[in-house]
Amino acid sequence: MTDQITAEIPVTASSRPRHVAIIMDGNNRWAKARRLKGVAGHKAGVDAVKAVVETCARQGVEVLTLFAFSSENWRRPKDEVSALMRLFVIALEREVRKLHRNNIRLRIIGDRTAFNPLLQDHMEKAEALTRENTAMTLVIAANYGGHWDITQATQAVAEKVRAGELAPSDITDDLIQQNLSIGDLPMPDLMIRTAGEQRISNFLLWHLAYTEFYFSDVYWPDFKAEEMLKALEAYGQRKRRFGQTDDQLASQATKQ
Repeated sequence: MTDQITAEIPVTASSRPRHVAIIMDGNNRWAKARRLKGVAGHKAGVDAVKAVVETCARQGVEVLTLFAFSSENWRRPKDEVSALMRLFVIALEREVRKLHRNNIRLRIIGDRTAFNPLLQDHMEKAEALTRENTAMTLVIAANYGGHWDITQATQAVAEKVRAGELAPSDITDDLIQQNLSIGDLPMPDLMIRTAGEQRISNFLLWHLAYTEFYFSDVYWPDFKAEEMLKALEAYGQRKRRFGQTDDQLASQATKQ
């Protein structure tokens, strides 16, 4: 992505999203409906991740951000959290080379300090291997929270003020965004949440200011290519006004 990313609200948008963000919900309920342990749902969810990554890459999506593990998910039962961490390591080991072969860059955002050293090492190696890839960027949010993201960005700016590199009057929304985890990437055009829930759960709070939301009743393990295409088609039917009127949008379309 060579264009300059700013926090400015855009004026127009294309019918195909550049950046799709997804809250992958419903793994436990999918497993419970089948009388399986929760970890079985998380394992099945990995297959949905593969299908959605492949579909988005084929459809020309530039950035796909997946909410894998929130800062609040540590509250879950210890055995489930341990199983999730093991699954994360296995997925990184098995899938990162496939991403690399398909020219997909992997980025992992969130506070890594809570993860064990082995998982942190796998994260660093996976990012290093794929860093120069250009076909699509896959962002995994792990131990991530929107409050944490804004707080760490604010702290970084405050340090520059304390060091005398900035005056308080120099602080702008662009400057804050530059210090966010994905401040260099386009804002999400479309945010999807599965399993019938309709909230954003501390996900990308800054970034979702003008994002279109799409809620699906389908549990995440069943959200494969067909469901992803439905979401993209629904997005293509939306009118993104960005504070303007329909007449203004029509006038812009005529000029194009």
